[in-house]
Amino acid sequence: MAASCVTKVELTISCENLLDMDVGSKSDPLCVLLMNTSGNQWFEVDRTERVKNCLNPKFAKKFVVDYYFEVVQKLRFSVYDIDNKTVDLSDDDFLGEFECSLGQIVSSSKLTRPLVLKNKKPAGKGTITISAEEIKDNRVVNFEAEARKLDKKDFFGKSDPYLEFYRQMETGWQLAHRTEVVKNNLNPCWKPFKIPLRSLCAGDMDKPIKVECYDYDNDGSHDLIGIFETNMKRLQEASRSAPAEFECINSKKKQKKKNYKNSGVVSVKVCQITREYTFLDYIMGGCQLNFTVGIDFTGSNGDPRSPDSLHYISPQGVNEYLSAIWSVGLVVQDYDSDKMFPAFGFGAQIPPSWQVSHEFPLNFNPANPFCAGVEGVVEAYRMCLPQVKLYGPTNFAPIINHMARFAQQALQQNTASQYYVLLIITDGVITDMDQTRGAIVAASRLPMSIIIVGVGKADFTDMEILDGDDGRLRSVTGEPAVRDIVQFVPFRKFQNEQLCLWPSSVSCAENESSFIVATAFIY
Repeated sequence: MAASCVTKVELTISCENLLDMDVGSKSDPLCVLLMNTSGNQWFEVDRTERVKNCLNPKFAKKFVVDYYFEVVQKLRFSVYDIDNKTVDLSDDDFLGEFECSLGQIVSSSKLTRPLVLKNKKPAGKGTITISAEEIKDNRVVNFEAEARKLDKKDFFGKSDPYLEFYRQMETGWQLAHRTEVVKNNLNPCWKPFKIPLRSLCAGDMDKPIKVECYDYDNDGSHDLIGIFETNMKRLQEASRSAPAEFECINSKKKQKKKNYKNSGVVSVKVCQITREYTFLDYIMGGCQLNFTVGIDFTGSNGDPRSPDSLHYISPQGVNEYLSAIWSVGLVVQDYDSDKMFPAFGFGAQIPPSWQVSHEFPLNFNPANPFCAGVEGVVEAYRMCLPQVKLYGPTNFAPIINHMARFAQQALQQNTASQYYVLLIITDGVITDMDQTRGAIVAASRLPMSIIIVGVGKADFTDMEILDGDDGRLRSVTGEPAVRDIVQFVPFRKFQNEQLCLWPSSVSCAENESSFIVATAFIY
């Protein structure tokens, strides 16, 4: 689709008067954004952070969606009370939802509506407010901040400080970012963080920015330590030569104490503006995606001749492996100029020696493993299936390392504009977990991403670990991944939602704006 037909929109979410579902405390709300694809089919686009013990949350995380002017894009905002660490929402309390079109939000700029329950009855007095802003600026501000001599707020300890950054709006202050909490420390050093420049000051370097420092409390009654105001111009000027230092002022303490000086000092060590490029920026800049498929031929899939096998091809000519190939391949092929895709299998005994192989070409041609388009991959799979013996074990590392070798070569080219996407379709537990973790960590420095699609009903715990959504993936030696390059999708959960496989793994990219090939070919 032409760039002129689409723009990106940032949605800011807040709620008021949510239902209180927790005994002895307040609800811990989180908002989920879903988009309608067709009929009754919805797929999850993104989630906000969870705000603990709060019935009037202002979520710091924004939703960024593509707005197509000529398409009615139906959205659903669902709010849940989260009391566990699992991704599944079925065991969390539902606090209400609201449905509308993206066009309604954009045309209103700011929309406040009541939340309703599944039976369409009011969710108490709960409301949701959605603010929309078109994104025209892809600059981000990279921060490193610390503080010293903060006020002690806890009776049995020190303070658990965190920072909140606010942008000035016509209607008041709007939360732009919240740092993590540093436990029991009056001289905290926060992890490096970044805030989109548009969210912080709408690109206006003189626009006031308010920073509030709080002491975190589990019951939600966070104590204000102090506040200061600044702007981007001052932050940048100060941080170029020396840290920019700001006194945190607590107005109530200042009124009560004659000799009051401050409640601590926040030091901004780094305030650097960089540009983050979107998926479309790279594609329009000449980047080519190279799509490779890896298919699990291990014995745990079952005898392909049996209807119970995941490799069994139904009378309609489909199975979950074929469906996954089509779902991802049809999207990726639009960004590959020659549409020639290498396709491999792993975990099978192959002719003529019948030795187990973990990276054999589906067309049995090592010199030319390429298939012509998605149709070619499907045909190669159909031809290969009756010629191999399903065996094992389930090893991912060989095929990841195979792809990494090509990505490494591309990285070494000064004019490289190649990015590699590996689709692995599997039915279960990985046998070489340690080697796979090491391979992914090494590949995280290269221009490549991995989409793992889980078919069947097996235990996919290992896949979720590789995904890294709950923390940065590390090798067995402790080396961390440079970036999150793995997206895991359980196919049965999304088999009717083709597009869900794509945005979360490549175009929304899990911060794929950190393409290793970066500015080498964009500018």
